[in-house]
Amino acid sequence: MRILYVGDVMGDMGIEAVEQALPQLRLEKKIDLVIAQAENVTNGRGMSLLDFKRLQKAGVDFCTGGNHIFEQKELIPALDDPSQPIIRPANYPAGTAGLGWKYSDTKAGKVLVISLLGQIVGKHSSLQLDNPLKVVDDILESQKDVERVATIVNFHGDFSSEKVIIGNYLDGRATAVIGDHWHTPTADARVLPKGTAHITDVGMCGSLDSSLGVTFDSVIPRWRDGIQTRNVLESEGAKQFNAVLVTADEAGLADSIEQIRQIL
Repeated sequence: MRILYVGDVMGDMGIEAVEQALPQLRLEKKIDLVIAQAENVTNGRGMSLLDFKRLQKAGVDFCTGGNHIFEQKELIPALDDPSQPIIRPANYPAGTAGLGWKYSDTKAGKVLVISLLGQIVGKHSSLQLDNPLKVVDDILESQKDVERVATIVNFHGDFSSEKVIIGNYLDGRATAVIGDHWHTPTADARVLPKGTAHITDVGMCGSLDSSLGVTFDSVIPRWRDGIQTRNVLESEGAKQFNAVLVTADEAGLADSIEQIRQIL
């Protein structure tokens, strides 16, 4: 099985990058399932239903979430619905709206997709979260008797150490553990010793000549002079598309992981 995980889709330029790159890539690489990180899609915060449909039309089958996933309230019913291919992080406290794991039905069989939030995530580091390692243990235990062809875990966090730890913690128990949130791809994609594909951060889709998708002019005063400024998304110039392609064997473990980076 061949699964493509697409990094954070950042604003309109991110959607455009997906629309430009994904259809041909899906054909060339014979991809069975496309999963995309969708917490930054609509104006950099959350995802509207309209943009959700736009990504699906471009070839995205399933979307994961992060710390901004609740910014667009109209998405919450879809997060609650097991049949809708969108999830929020599973380690939000009990009573939080939405589901943190769902299955995606493919021609090859069921794929379990889980989203987790790191315990330190920028301005949201004060959030009360459940321990992601314990939460993923509980999910995998509850689903141990469900026949599936792959298990994909998305880990949305800031600390590289935490991302590396969970990858190795789940080695041999998941097809892939894919880190995101930084918007900058790391150079450490590999299959771990027991058969789990891992990368610390897959990167983003969106503006290339920007600060993680935001105009330089809107953030340099913050760094130089300590002025509180509003993020303004870059809307012009070159775009980037970052993803990883994971191939899985019949046992649901990874044969390979390939980083894909296109400048558009």
